[in-house]
Amino acid sequence: MIVLGIETSCDETSAGIVRGGSEVLANVVASQADLHARYGGVVPEVASRKHVECILPVMLEALDTAGLTWQDINGLAVTNRPGLLGALLVGVSAAKALALALSLPLAAVHHLEGHLYSTFLAAPDLADRFPVLALIVSGGHTQIIRMDNHCDYKLLGTTRDDAAGEAFDKGARLMGLPYPGGPEVSALAALGDRKAVAMPRSYLGDTLDFSFSGVKTALRTYLARDNGDTPLADVAAGYQEAIVTMLTRTLQRAVQQTDIRTICVCGGVAANHRLQESMRTMAEQEDCRLVMPDARLCTDNAAMIASAGWYRLKYTAPDPLSFDTLAVSPLAQATICY
Repeated sequence: MIVLGIETSCDETSAGIVRGGSEVLANVVASQADLHARYGGVVPEVASRKHVECILPVMLEALDTAGLTWQDINGLAVTNRPGLLGALLVGVSAAKALALALSLPLAAVHHLEGHLYSTFLAAPDLADRFPVLALIVSGGHTQIIRMDNHCDYKLLGTTRDDAAGEAFDKGARLMGLPYPGGPEVSALAALGDRKAVAMPRSYLGDTLDFSFSGVKTALRTYLARDNGDTPLADVAAGYQEAIVTMLTRTLQRAVQQTDIRTICVCGGVAANHRLQESMRTMAEQEDCRLVMPDARLCTDNAAMIASAGWYRLKYTAPDPLSFDTLAVSPLAQATICY
């Protein structure tokens, strides 16, 4: 089965085509990063209008890249939650129109479910290694998920305030770095000494929850008192190290509590080189198999949506065209695919 996926939850317009759940035939992404940089962040109305302009050309480019026609597509998948509502509606409207016009089954996919399935694109044999622990770490979400089978999720931990990616972006703004902030902090931190500036770490008792508001406040206070005396690269390195350490140690505790030895790290922040290094070290210490997709699959893309949709269409009934589009929606044990 060949599935075409559509992703428009924020500021990337993407169409991806996946065969067999794990073989990527095309993964086209039209980024709006430069468009929103002048505003210092994503403007929802601007994002929605750009999606309208890009959605059809992106889908046609995906078909051309894969060497396919519409008649070769067996199913459709689209992100319908969570995200910017206007942006989501563009992708959902396109997907529903295609499903109706081409008489194709359609799967409504949770954005975080897509990130989970990006790891299946990186390591197709994960389907034979359940249960799996996954850390989803992105601009809007930081969660630890236990995955016992396809579409079977249990939330073990989540952030109580900022997401890790949000903390990176807000920290970048405090340091005067351009948007998008996460990659800028990473690049600057690579030039600094991560031990030169100590930033606080927050651990919430026996839970597997996260909190990043404290380190963000500590950064603001440090910058106000320092008056530029400390090299900014050292400040960025210390700030990044605090976030990376909180993510790594909390996932390590999840491994120790559950005794699950297959772990995945996905989402946009998983492209951070220091986080990758820290996670690899932790996985070796715990004798775990670690799966981290490469950068093109970490950030928002439609190949991961197509993969998640492939499994939904394989194991469950297609969604009716009346399904809703939701700005906020938890990833829960909704549909069990076995």
